[in-house]
Amino acid sequence: MRAFTAAQDWLTVVQLPSYAPDLNPVEGIWSLLRRGFLSNIAFTSPEHLIRTIRQGLRTIQYRSDLIDGCLAGTGLALTPV
Repeated sequence: MRAFTAAQDWLTVVQLPSYAPDLNPVEGIWSLLRRGFLSNIAFTSPEHLIRTIRQGLRTIQYRSDLIDGCLAGTGLALTPV
């Protein structure tokens, strides 16, 4: 992997710690799901759980402010080239 990334002029690689949930925007998405869509529900089946998670993710997908907030919470930024 190091040889491959070194050969790519356009690619910048930053080594992150092996376990850093505070740098992972997906942790923010799961937090939103746990606090909202998955809270106070007794799931009747695995399918019910999956359906609820998909509905929550679909709702979050259309709320770009929530996704931006999860990224901003990490302190990282996407910089266009």
